[in-house]
Amino acid sequence: MFTPGAKVRGAAVAVTLAAALLGLGAGTADAAGWPPLQEGGHLYAGANGTGTVTTVDLDDFGTCHTLSEPALSVQIASGSASLELYPGADCTGVTPWRSGSLARTGLPWAMLSYRVVTP
Repeated sequence: MFTPGAKVRGAAVAVTLAAALLGLGAGTADAAGWPPLQEGGHLYAGANGTGTVTTVDLDDFGTCHTLSEPALSVQIASGSASLELYPGADCTGVTPWRSGSLARTGLPWAMLSYRVVTP
């Protein structure tokens, strides 16, 4: 049997989770100024989703793409694709940084190239 306190805590967790999911689905920008979360992949030349936007073709797995401007932030929402980002052109440099299939973050350094990979 559940105690009344456990039921209240469970309900509070459910309400908090529902509110967080609704906030993501509503497409509102967060306090840091990010654009609304949308399906697909986007690389930004500025911090926190600002600057020139490069839209990524998430169906183009494995092909290396060199950017015309370095990317400083990334936003991706996909159940089937992630990004590997490289500091050098032609997918060169140190070990690539991987995004995961749901991410909105500033990058640890400027990235000059990327490829689409499976999560």
